[in-house]
This record gives sequence, structure tokens and C-alpha cells, in this order.
Amino acid sequence: MQKSINLALLFLMMPFFAFAQEKFTLSGYVKEASSGSELLGATVYVTQLKNGATTNMYGFYSLTLPKGKYNIEYSYLGYQKKTIEIELTEDTKRDVELESNSQQLQEVVVEAERQDQNVKDVQMSVEKLTMDKIQKIPQLLGEADVIKSIQLRPGVSTVGEGATGFNVRGGNIDQNLILLDEAPIFNSSHLFGFFSTFNPDAIKDATLYKGGIPARYGGRLSSVLDVRQREGNMREFKGKGGIGALFSRLTLEGPIAKDKVSFLVSGRRSYADLFLKLDDELADNTAYFYDLNAKVNWKVNENNRIFLSGYFGRDIFSFGDFFRAGWGNSSFTARWNHLFSEKLFSNFTAFYSNYSYSLGADQGGQSFDWQSNIQNTNFKADFTYYLNPKNTVKFGVNGMYYIFEPGQAEASGESFTSEIVVPTEYALEPAIYASNEQKVGEIVTLKYGLRYSHFFNLGKRDVNVYRYGRPTNDADIIGSESYDQNEVIADYGGFEPRFGANILVSPVSSVKASYMRTRQYLHLVSNTTAATPLDVWKPAGEYVKPAKADQVVVGYFRNFKNNTYEVSTEVYGKWMYDLLDYKNGAELILNETVENEFLSGRGRSFGLEFMVEKKKGDFTGWVSYTLSRTQQKVEGYQVGDYTEAKNGINNGEWYSSNWDKTHDVTVVANYDISKKWSVAANFTFQTGRPITYPMGKYYYDGKLIPNFKNRNNERLPAYHRLDLSATLNPESISDKFSYSLTFGVYNTYGRKNPYSIYFQQSENNPLQSEAVRLAIIGIPVPAVTFNFEF
Repeated sequence: MQKSINLALLFLMMPFFAFAQEKFTLSGYVKEASSGSELLGATVYVTQLKNGATTNMYGFYSLTLPKGKYNIEYSYLGYQKKTIEIELTEDTKRDVELESNSQQLQEVVVEAERQDQNVKDVQMSVEKLTMDKIQKIPQLLGEADVIKSIQLRPGVSTVGEGATGFNVRGGNIDQNLILLDEAPIFNSSHLFGFFSTFNPDAIKDATLYKGGIPARYGGRLSSVLDVRQREGNMREFKGKGGIGALFSRLTLEGPIAKDKVSFLVSGRRSYADLFLKLDDELADNTAYFYDLNAKVNWKVNENNRIFLSGYFGRDIFSFGDFFRAGWGNSSFTARWNHLFSEKLFSNFTAFYSNYSYSLGADQGGQSFDWQSNIQNTNFKADFTYYLNPKNTVKFGVNGMYYIFEPGQAEASGESFTSEIVVPTEYALEPAIYASNEQKVGEIVTLKYGLRYSHFFNLGKRDVNVYRYGRPTNDADIIGSESYDQNEVIADYGGFEPRFGANILVSPVSSVKASYMRTRQYLHLVSNTTAATPLDVWKPAGEYVKPAKADQVVVGYFRNFKNNTYEVSTEVYGKWMYDLLDYKNGAELILNETVENEFLSGRGRSFGLEFMVEKKKGDFTGWVSYTLSRTQQKVEGYQVGDYTEAKNGINNGEWYSSNWDKTHDVTVVANYDISKKWSVAANFTFQTGRPITYPMGKYYYDGKLIPNFKNRNNERLPAYHRLDLSATLNPESISDKFSYSLTFGVYNTYGRKNPYSIYFQQSENNPLQSEAVRLAIIGIPVPAVTFNFEF
């Protein structure tokens, strides 16, 4: 009887076995024909099944199909579509090269994805910009800039001109994870925020995740900006560069071994310091920045590829011997792509990153020097398993090790030497994740994942012990506790679920929703409106909790006229917990007991984002509008006899964050007049940011002293600006050399947008005070940039 049952079960299962054995995998890379570089986001479409896939960030694709004959269509915007016929009778590898489409390139079709990706992809709240698109946007002094371009998209803003970093959906600038070839960049700005650290000639593209962040990313609350460097040309030697009003740049790339190994080297340097030398009174001053990018791409064989990349950049400022400052990032990344099989793709990454900054002065026989830095080392392994056409599974692990050196300062004079050393902190942040993108039927796609992260604050270090068990003030320190090297001082951890869904309402429209929880174990310590390069990062520890956030987003996406126009609307809500804020009058720099200056609070942000974008034709661009509100609440505490902070900030009531802007409108337009001439414009309007005005004043020793009560109790006037540019592309001098000229005007009508308003005594009447508007750029700024390629 049992044998009969087994035979019956075997008979019933045979069709499934046969069906499984009749499935095979088609995989490979999609490349650009002229350079041999992989194309990420290219579409691989099976016409018979009306289904397909897109290549990953390394240009790899994998499809598992039943045995049979298929027409496989490979496409990528800006390139000629290629269709090949494949008889799939076994697992097959097929690399495909696409030729550029000159006709499409004359249009401004620059998105690295299929034309209806915004509707059919489950991912939402993402902004993807290629360098082709970024270079079309008018910018300060005519220089293409990744960060400034990102700020023109909905949900992204900054507190003002000259401010470092950017704010995403109500988050502070430290809540953005900025990656360059997977290595973190702690300061993304040059020249106090006017330019980013990303040399446009070395960058392939930039992707900003504002919500629904994939499970493979972690460590920040609000967003991830993933910037990728170009791999270098595998086929021939190339060069490009530019000469502008502020800096020049040069990029060289080419094969070390054709179709096997390529290289890319890119440098950029400003030369304001060279002009200072022409003036005898300014000859001792220095002001410049520089970048150096390098990358090597080695195709070992069909299953193994190695990428080595590095970045080094720095800002240098000095005013004779009176003042000097410097800061910069350096990073090195090694990546190994390995195909375990046609279905299992892996990427192993190791990187080292260092952000350092210094400050010094020499005056009157006395000197002062301050040094600080953050070092982190990481190893991670990421895997993609193409289970079947309806399921793509991603999973991985990583471990990040930090060294925080908040500051070592030395002051000296003729008869004294004084040294302040803020203790070094060490930390370890391991994480593990898994996610799956699943197609359910023809109209529903789900993306769900789970990430678990943990954080260990480690010795060797002494930790203060306070009378009431928590920081209050220096007078309440009753001792200290010593921890040995790598001994755990404090640890935190938790799960971070991620979920997304896409429902196709029609072939050209969809409704999407996402939820994510994020955790952040590092805090930027700053009590200025916009952080300076010299601000300090503080890890979670004995008295500082990590922050966490929940975000929910719902959106509607619709395309018109054969995907020429894209329209999207997203509504979001974000709730943030254990945010680090500071007491009024806090001293944060070179403070050995800085934990006494902190308060913990909550945040909330709600918003509506709307955008319509035209992506094809001679005229392209977008209009975006963001309506949002961002608030914080710090209730404070009271322990024992300590009552200073019992009422928190603004008596424990909700108040506007420094970066809260109710309305944000952006218009970006590009028009190709002819093959030679193109023009562009962008207009920005934003509600003025919150600011703290004094509620009263009093006089002491003949001086006017303002009295501040409520934080962020007023707003600056609205910010608006128009930028224009025109680009001339003459006929190429030869097949080997071409050039272009870009003419631009930043702040065309000379708006004196206030960065801040402060109060001072009137020169005419010391008993009266007067408001002074500080505008960083209050005049039109023209520029000409010469770009070339060979």
C-alpha cells in the first residue's frame, strides 16, 4: 500500500520535475559599444512573454525562462535598440553591446532606465540624475554640480546659499548617507557649500533615495545619495576637461589592456589663491580646493571583475599667520564582482574612509592648533539571487568600524603651553539584511525586506559618572569608569523593516506605497544654522541614544504621450525619535564633557510633493512643488536639584526646525535651438527658513545685549532666484577633438536673498538696535566655461 502511494505521488510530481528541468537561465552584461562600459538599468525584454528584467548597478542581468525560442530585446535610452533571437536549450551567457543613437542623443534623453520605469518599478521616492542631465542645469559660475542639482528635485532643500549639505523630507544634513563608490563621504561640499566634492567629469550618475530605502542601505534616517564613478574606457584613450572662472579640471581614461583593464584619472583644482598672489596685501593669503579621483576596472574573466577606486579632496584657507583652516575627505574602495552561477551574483566590498579637519592661528607670539578626524573601515558582502522571473532576492552582511577623534588642540605662548584632548571614541556597527522583489500576477509588484543593525561603543576610554545617573552639569560628576580596549561601553540595536508596493492602474499609471524604519547611530554636533566643516560627529554611547525614524509614503504616477511626460504626486509622513539637540548657549567644540550640552527630542515632518517632467524632444525640463511642515519637540528633564533644562526648548512645545520651508517651487527648462546652440534656465522659490529673533534687550556696561526667548520664532523673507545659461557646440575641429562654450548668469536679477538677519547697535544712536540682512550672493554672477574632449 505504501509503495503504491509513493508511486502515485511520484507520478503526480513528474510534470513539476519535467517543467523545472525545462527551464534555463539567460544571463550576461549589457555594455556601451564605444567604451565597453556596462550600462546599469538597461532593459532586457522577452517579446513572447511580455516580461523582462533590468540590469543591476554593474550591468548584469539574469532571466530564467522555459525551454524555447525567444526574441530578446535589449534597450537603453539614448542607444539603438537591439533584438536577438535565442534558442534556449541550456543555461546561456550572452553579453550585448548597444550603439549610441545620434538622433536620440540630439534630444535630451538622458535617463538610464526604460521609459516607463517610473510607472512600473516598485521603487518610489527616488531621484536619478545622470551627468548628461546635470550638465544641462545652470549653476554658479557655469560649473555642473551634483549636490546643487539634487536640491532642484522635490523634497530636497537647503537652509541657504553657502550652506553645506542638504535636507531631505524634514531631516537634518547629518541624516543623509552620502556614498562615493560605496564609501561614505562626511562632508560633501567645497568652498563652504558653494560646490560639491563630486567632480562631474569623473561621475557616471547619482541616485537619491528619499523614501522606501532598499534594505541594503542603513545608518542614516532620511536618505541615501549613491554616487558612482565612471569605470574608464575599455576601447580607446579619451580625455575631457574644462577651464572656468574658479577652477579647471582634466580627466584621462583608456585601456591598460584592451577589453580587459581600463583606468580613469580625474583632477580638479581652484585657483583663487593664484590671483591673490598678484596683490601684495593679499599675497600671504591662501584659498583653494582640489579633488583627485582614480579608478581601475579589471575584467578578470567571465565570472570575476575587480574595481579599485579612490578619492582625495581638500579645502585650504589661510589669512597670513592669523588664521588657517583645512578639511577634506579621502577614501579607497576595492570591489570584487563574482558570479557563483547564472542566478547568483555577488559583490564583495572593502573600503577605508577618512574625514579630517584642522584649525590654527598665530598672533602676537601665541599660537593655536586643532586637529580632528573620523576614520571608518568596512567590509561587506552583497548577493543577488535571481530566483525566477517573478522573484529577485537580495541579501548581505556588513561590518563598519569607526574611530572618532573629536579634537586635539594645543595653545602656546612665550611662557605657557596648554593642551586639550577630547578622548577618542571607537565603535563597531555590524548589520545583516534580506529583501525580495516579487511580481504578483500582472499588476502587483511587492518589495519587502528586513535589516538588523547593531552598534557597539567601545573602549579604551574613561566615562564620566554623574550624581543622578545622567548628564546634568560638570558639578554633578562624581567619578569615572574605565573601559579597556574594545570593551563594550554601550550597545544598541534593532530591526529595520522595509516594504513597498506597486499596483498598475493602467498600462500608463500606477499607485505606489512604501514604509521604512531607519536607525542612525551617529549625530552631527552643531549649534549653527548650517553646519560648518569643523563641526563634530558624536556616536551613540553611554549617554547618547541612537535616533530612529518611521516614514510612510503613498504616491500616484502617470505618463502621457508615449512616455514623453511623467507626472508624479507623493504624500509622506515621517516621525523621528531621540534626535539630538543642544541647550541654549551650548559649548560644543573641544568640550570634554560635551554630553552635558545635549537634549533629546522628537521630530515630525509631513509633506506633499508634485512633479511634472518632459523627457523627450528639443524642449525638456520639469516643474516641481513641495508643500511641507517640519517640527521638533524637546521636553527636557529634571533630576534631583538640577532644573536648568526641565522645560526643554520653547517650554517643551513643538517648534519649527531650522530647515522647515512651507513652500518650495522649482522650474527647470532646457531647449535645443539647433545642433550648435542650447539654452537653459531654472527658477527657485522657497519660503524663508525659521530664525530666532530677540524678544527684548537690555544694556550692560554700555553695550546692548539681546534677550532671546523662543527658538525659531520668526521667518526670513522668501528666497527666489533665476539662473540662465547658453551653450555653444561648434563643429568639431577634428574627429579627435571637440569643444563647447557655456555662458551663464547666476542670480540673474540680483536678488539679495537673506541668509540671516542679525541685530546690532546703531552707529548713530547706541541706545537703538538695527536689523542687518546678510546676503551671501546679492548680485548677478556671470561666467564663461570652456569644455573640451579629445
